[in-house]
Order: sequence, then structure tokens, then C-alpha cells
Amino acid sequence: MHLNATTTIRRLLLAALLGLLTTAAPAQESTPAPAARSVPAPTLKSVAIAKVKVTPAILANSIGNERRNSIERMTQALDGQLISALQQTRKFTVLARSDSDALVEENAASGKAFQFGQSDLTLVVTIDDFQDFTQSATFAAIGKSATKRVIRFAAVAKLYETKTNKLIETANLQEQNLDTEEELVLATSSGGALSDSLLLALTRRLSEKVAQRIADFAFPAKILAKTGNIVTINRGEGTGIAPGQLWEVFALGAELIDPDTGAALGREELSIGKIRIQRVTARTAQGEVSGEDLGIDRGAIVRRIDS
Repeated sequence: MHLNATTTIRRLLLAALLGLLTTAAPAQESTPAPAARSVPAPTLKSVAIAKVKVTPAILANSIGNERRNSIERMTQALDGQLISALQQTRKFTVLARSDSDALVEENAASGKAFQFGQSDLTLVVTIDDFQDFTQSATFAAIGKSATKRVIRFAAVAKLYETKTNKLIETANLQEQNLDTEEELVLATSSGGALSDSLLLALTRRLSEKVAQRIADFAFPAKILAKTGNIVTINRGEGTGIAPGQLWEVFALGAELIDPDTGAALGREELSIGKIRIQRVTARTAQGEVSGEDLGIDRGAIVRRIDS
């Protein structure tokens, strides 16, 4: 009995001691999992695209319903193509003023008051030249004649700083199409007006020129990566870039200041080589170094060489 009592007491004392040790031990703090690193959303400048205008002189010279109809269709097509081309640069938040009627109607249907979004920049495009005529030539020596249709129109693109109404960039752009006798039937409808396919082709090319000019002004194309002789630049489909084009590469030098006005003129650009575009994807393009490489590397800017 005495041994059993002693054993029981020892067990109770050991249990109590273990309980005290457990209570006194500091609680082990759990290490919180590291917070997921968030990538900040890119901040894009907003550009409001005003409705395309035609100069009064062009409208006054549009003799005949067919010619006026061609001008109106061209203007309407250019509106939509400009919106699409500028959106595909992926450099701006685009505000389409010409679609305001549809937006007003949609907001009214949901009981909301429509308000234009505030833009950083405003793009105004004005058609100031439109020509549509045919030319015929007879070659007596071979007894043949040829007919071609000449369609040409030009536009002035003006970019304003919306808050101050300051004009910050202008561009005079022209688009022209020459159709041979075999293609003349395809270029016109039964009434002699511009066909939709030709109209879309011309307005698309002009829109891409405008969008490229605006994007290059605000954000010049840059080299994202270089592997061997292959470089990747941040221009993709819908920005006017295409396989076979030759682009010049520039390294950025010192800041340039106009000695007369003190205005900043940007940075010095030093030519360091050329690249030939090989492949174009949705958001980027790849090219191969063509000729001498004087230091082409990531971050250098590239500009298209017009053929």
C-alpha cells in the first residue's frame, strides 16, 4: 500500500510539472505567408477622337450625288477606322466622340445621365483634299490603251492637350490608290461610286498612319529584347508594321534645348543600326539586324524608314 501511494504521488507530481512547463512555454507564432506581389495596372493617357470633318471647300466642289456620297462614306469609314487603329496601339484609353449617340441611348435605357469622360488629349482629323478621276493613255506604236483610276485624299491630324487647348502635334497625311484597267471594274460599283472594299482599304491605311504618328509622338517604338541578331519591339498588328519593312535603331543621347526659346526638344538620337521586320504578332514584332550593329540593345528606340 505504501509503495502504491508513493507511486501515485510521483505520477501526480510529474503530471503537474509537465503542465507547468507547457503553460510557461511561449506560444509559437505562425509566420504569415508573404503577401502576393501585385502588379500595378498601367496608367494610360486618354485620347478623345473628334468626329472627322471635311473642309467646306471640298464639299462645295463635290459636284454630283456620286462624288458627295463617296466623300460622306469615306468620312464615316474613317471615323470607325481611326477608333480601331488607335485602340490597337494599346497605348491609350480611347474615347470615341462619334459614338456618343449610342452611349446616350444606352445610359438613358438604364436610367443614368450620360457624361463625356474627361480626356488628356483630343485628336481632330480634317479631310482637306479629295480627288477621284480616271486617266487614259493610248500607245499607238503597239495599238493598245490603258486606263487607270486615281483616288487620292489627304488629311490634317491635330493633337491637342485637352486641359489647356494647346496644339502639341500636327501631321499632314495622304493616301492614294492607282487602279489599272483590269482592276477598274472592282474599284467601282454599278453607279460609278467608290466600292466599299476600296474605300475601306484607303481609310484603313490612312487611319494606321494617323495612329502610328500619334503613338510614335507619345511613345516611340522601343526594343523589348534582343537574342543574337533577333530583336523584339513593342509594335504589333494594326499599327502599320509589316514583314519586310526596314526600321532604323537609335540610342538616346543628351537632352536638347532650343537656344532661342529654351524649350525642350527631346533627346539626341544616334543611329546605331537597322533591323528588317520578319514576324508580326498581336502585340509585338520581331526583326533581324540588317548590316552593321553599333550597339543595338534593349531600350533603344526604332523608327520606320519610309520606302
